[in-house]
Amino acid sequence: MNLLRMLVFAAIGALLSAAGVAWAQAGRQPIDWSSVSLESIGGGPLPTADYKGQVVLLVNTASLCGFTGQYLGLQELWHRYNDRGLVVLGVPSNDFGGQEPGTNAEIKRFCEATFDITFPMADKQVVSGPDAHPLYRWAAAQTGLLGTPSWNFHKILIGRDGRIIDWFSAAGGIGPKLERAIEAALAAKE
Repeated sequence: MNLLRMLVFAAIGALLSAAGVAWAQAGRQPIDWSSVSLESIGGGPLPTADYKGQVVLLVNTASLCGFTGQYLGLQELWHRYNDRGLVVLGVPSNDFGGQEPGTNAEIKRFCEATFDITFPMADKQVVSGPDAHPLYRWAAAQTGLLGTPSWNFHKILIGRDGRIIDWFSAAGGIGPKLERAIEAALAAKE
């Protein structure tokens, strides 16, 4: 391995290590759901204050993404675990690749007609950068760079105590690791 390649790998390792330390040392402040203001994709406020004491899977979504099929898995999680205290909260965003260009009404129709979505969906929001919705700015402050959305269908698992438990990239899909984390979060007391 040449010297330049070794230096690049060392720098990447140092950055990842620093990011991990930042995550471990972050304030990990709980979210105050009563202070979160989100509108429903169908109009009217989402009852976010009711999310206190629930496990919330926060997912930024997009209708034209290669990962859009994950809606099926999210709906299945909602169906399977909602009565045990899981809230799947979809937040459409056009932040990545312009893959959510539609209006709220168009997105709602698409989600209901194509995937029979019944879990709560917020109206379209910015989820990254300085203009991100306050919920996503809070999440970024808790997780650092690695835990913030860098593409559509990034999942953030928030425990009953309002603290972020973990995050899952879109590439991980809706798989066993996510389901185990949800099961553990649902079993935990606030």
